Amino acid sequence: MRFALCNEMFGDWDWQRALELTVRSGYTGWEIAPFTLGQQPTDLSSDQRSRLAAQVQSAGVEVIGLHWLLAKTQGYHLTNSDAAVRRRTGDYLGRLAELCRDLRGSLMVLGSPMQRNFDPQQMTHQQAADNAMEVLEQLLPTLEKFQVTLALEPLGPGEGNFWNHASQAVQVIEQLDSPWVRLHLDVNAMSSEGKPIADVIRNNASWLHHFHANDPNLLGPGMGQVPFAPIFAALQEISYQGWVSVEVFDYTPGVEAIAAESMQNMLKAIQEAGIQSA
Repeated sequence: MRFALCNEMFGDWDWQRALELTVRSGYTGWEIAPFTLGQQPTDLSSDQRSRLAAQVQSAGVEVIGLHWLLAKTQGYHLTNSDAAVRRRTGDYLGRLAELCRDLRGSLMVLGSPMQRNFDPQQMTHQQAADNAMEVLEQLLPTLEKFQVTLALEPLGPGEGNFWNHASQAVQVIEQLDSPWVRLHLDVNAMSSEGKPIADVIRNNASWLHHFHANDPNLLGPGMGQVPFAPIFAALQEISYQGWVSVEVFDYTPGVEAIAAESMQNMLKAIQEAGIQSA
């Protein structure tokens, strides 16, 4: 297991300062939210992309990829009834895949609940699912071209009404039957599944590609009530080899405190789980 931070937590910090804290706190990866790259991230030139990728790499940090793919955008939506909107969304996700590869990443996490939720007064869940499937099918050739994996992220009902359970995302993954579409699991989201988080991990081992560590209180791992030793034990049990990215939504304690305490809590949980190395 390798540990990463989601870069939006740094707010308006310059990248050099943020990367220095990342390394100092023990993390070796960055997950980048496109909106942190400007209003039109896909318009970055080749030189700009190369410079950003080199800056991260020179700090000893690896770009994992992108998340919050559609957040803070306009005109894009995964389940929209308008076919033109869906085509535009697929095109944009394709441009993000190219950006991801140019930044030397290989993963895109598809969460963005506001850009996938549907109005139950206007369509059924099945219609929403069919619309989303159309967008993802459009995207598949581009994912393969740039060798980027799209990880579908189930989110709890507190955030939306589409893909609330891991089983719903897995159904899509099985239908698409592509090596470039896999599953992302998030501790906060799994807390609403109604079953032990460790069981959700075990039950979805075949599809799991990426993992977010956090707590339903919106802080980092171990900063709330969720015990992490069983979580890391389950990840070890399924031989998970991917990244564990810390994603928080409440920055009140401060970036430095969140980064340090999250790492300390994860290492402690790993030790409690009896795992010899991470």
